Amino acid sequence: MYCVIMAGGRGTRFWPSSRKENPKQLLKIVGNEPMLQMTVDRLKKMKNMEDIFIVAGPDLAPKIRKMIKGVKPKNIIIEPSGKSTAPAIGLAALHIKKLREDAVIGVFPADHIIVGAQKFAKAVRSAIQLANKNGSLVTIGIEPTYASTGYGYIQYDHNSPEDHLNGFKVKTFAEKPHPALAERFLESGDFLWNGGMFVWKIDTFFDKIAKHMPDLSDQLGKIEKRIAKKQDFTRLWNNIETESIDYGLMEKSSEIYVVKAEFEWNDIGSWESVYDVSPKSKGKNVIRGEGVVLEGQNNLIQSNGHFTAVIGADNLVVVNTEDATLVVPRAKVEDVKALVNYLEKKKRNDLL
Repeated sequence: MYCVIMAGGRGTRFWPSSRKENPKQLLKIVGNEPMLQMTVDRLKKMKNMEDIFIVAGPDLAPKIRKMIKGVKPKNIIIEPSGKSTAPAIGLAALHIKKLREDAVIGVFPADHIIVGAQKFAKAVRSAIQLANKNGSLVTIGIEPTYASTGYGYIQYDHNSPEDHLNGFKVKTFAEKPHPALAERFLESGDFLWNGGMFVWKIDTFFDKIAKHMPDLSDQLGKIEKRIAKKQDFTRLWNNIETESIDYGLMEKSSEIYVVKAEFEWNDIGSWESVYDVSPKSKGKNVIRGEGVVLEGQNNLIQSNGHFTAVIGADNLVVVNTEDATLVVPRAKVEDVKALVNYLEKKKRNDLL
């Protein structure tokens, strides 16, 4: 299997730490290595891994080459501009197709935490078997532990014939639900979290793209000819519509299987996720860097370079960098993305 790591996101919900030139996937949010390096290291441990590719934008690619170990420089694929996941995966598939036309591709986010290397490898092996056996698109789903409104969901058929691989036929995909619907998903036992991990044969992928995303398929065909001649394809790329792989392909296809993961997973999607996975002090506070909480509990302090104090407050996230400070209730951390949109409108490029 060839592995493709999607590393083009900005991680706007991790402002002020995450910036355009140093986004979430390059930060040491959990542990001593950048999130992207942790993902590379996890994939390199798998016995059935042939090679690893990283997809990123032109601004980040040079930094990834310098920072990340274990990936050949030629395997860092540059997308001229961000077009979401479907075009990015298609571009990577074109490069892998040149190496092996019968390849199996695994697609993985750059910035998730996975605990349980053997269980992760087992899930990927099952996905590979399903992709080869059925010629189907395969995703890896996560058993939900609470009624999350921040994740997409996958409804599956418990009575599928591939349960010996812990694989099940997908009934439908669901977008991020409102709280009441998330509770119903959890209570039904029919839904998994969508972990954004996919496995498929390369010919299956291109066949499905041609069927469900014909405009993208047409542009990828033209780009493939340009790549073969080592010519620039930016103009063709600019003609591609921005589209996620979930909406553009997975939600429209039939014969999709999901492997139910047994490993622990967290997408580290916001400061709340950092609070969840971090060691807690007395009062269930998390202090990263230099700081203190007096007469308060359930707070997260991320303080870089100077002392930060919180007195008499609960359930806050406080993040300090050299040029900015964020204070937000933990229940509102998803709104940090709206703050970044505000800074963009105000043309505060110095803070982006």
